[in-house]
Amino acid sequence: MTINNRSLFRCIPVLTGLLSLCVFTMPHLKADEADQKQLKEISQKISEAIDKDQDAEAVKLLSEFISIDPASPRAWYLRGVYHFNMQKFKESVSDFDQYVKLLPAAEVKLWERGISHYYAGMYKAGAEQFALYQTYHDNDVENSVWRFLCMTKTDGIEVARKEMLPIRNDPRIPLMEAYALFRGESTPEKVLEAAKAGDPAPEVLAGRMFYAQLYLALYYEALEDHEQAQKYATAAWKEHENTQGISRYMWQVAKIHALQYDKKEQSETKPAQPAVD
Repeated sequence: MTINNRSLFRCIPVLTGLLSLCVFTMPHLKADEADQKQLKEISQKISEAIDKDQDAEAVKLLSEFISIDPASPRAWYLRGVYHFNMQKFKESVSDFDQYVKLLPAAEVKLWERGISHYYAGMYKAGAEQFALYQTYHDNDVENSVWRFLCMTKTDGIEVARKEMLPIRNDPRIPLMEAYALFRGESTPEKVLEAAKAGDPAPEVLAGRMFYAQLYLALYYEALEDHEQAQKYATAAWKEHENTQGISRYMWQVAKIHALQYDKKEQSETKPAQPAVD
């Protein structure tokens, strides 16, 4: 879960993997010349929408792309990403599912689908996705924590803690301290202390604090301490929009997590509508 450049979600030529929508090599597609031209035009518009952080427009354009070229795995992946950004979690899961159908080898590393599972309330499927990812990368604290979070919803904290995926030495500070916290072997204060240890340079400290705040938010979420969870999620979101060296996908997760609380508060304070005779 270490996508470290915001431009991952921008269609640029060097990203010939997931984002090669933009370089437009489509050996699977036997399209006529008119379709090829239209797909190139849509691709350019997708790139522009992503550059401008226009998630809804990106989804709309990706849907147009898919209507012409439904066999493009990358289009389904990207639409899953931007449906997630729009907080359309079930739609995001559905897109990622189709991506896996078209590109089965990608399933083992598709942690993004696991996070969409969590927010869609599909906790068992999320736990299974993170367990699968462990076979691809077995030294990622974030993966272990997200499986724990899914399992707390179905099995409770004690079972989830007992069955946490083992992590040996994730080098990202303060994630090993966060791992100890979720295992019941540390405290929130120690996570923050670990982030600040060693008098790091300001930009290094900012990156560490982002992860500390995000995973403290998720820790308090597991404890159902929603006030503290909202506090730390909001800090991870609003204090780190321009922080370098962090996963922009996980920054988006912090934003979405905080916004979920905002939506809940709005629904709870919305005045009741008068009954209609």
